[in-house]
Amino acid sequence: MFALFKLNYHNQFSAAFPDTETLHHAKRLWLEALLSFAPQDIMQGAKRAILQSEYLPTVHKMLQLCAAGENGLPEARAAYREACNAPSPKTNHKWSHPVVYHAGRESNWHFLANNPESIAYPVFAEHYRKLCARVLEGEKLSAPEPLKLEEKPGTPLSKEENAQKMAALRAELGI
Repeated sequence: MFALFKLNYHNQFSAAFPDTETLHHAKRLWLEALLSFAPQDIMQGAKRAILQSEYLPTVHKMLQLCAAGENGLPEARAAYREACNAPSPKTNHKWSHPVVYHAGRESNWHFLANNPESIAYPVFAEHYRKLCARVLEGEKLSAPEPLKLEEKPGTPLSKEENAQKMAALRAELGI
């Protein structure tokens, strides 16, 4: 992981770990923090960091990236784009993870659709961060229940019935 970071974030890596002693301290800290993850999850998290960020990740960010692979959680910006681009009805969309749907719903679909990213993304990101923390603590979020069409739609009204309903509506509205 550190070799990948050194190759990809060369100047930042050299500034963060200027000498061997600092590098050894950092490796011990990261080892303790990432001990609960399998080596392949750590490498996947490191590769996600390289793909998603131009900056050297912190231990906190690496914990999120490693857990994301384990739980299938997309990165916040990708989740935001998915929530904004999902067609209506939102419950029928095939979500990459239920947390994306719940973060979008809590952010308010109308708000996301009608505000620029500079305003909407921070709101979405905060809801998403809180929901991801709950998921990482073990909470299971259910996928939304897709809307279904009626199995037995009603029979069409006759012309007389339509005329009666229209007359009733006009009377009710005073037209």
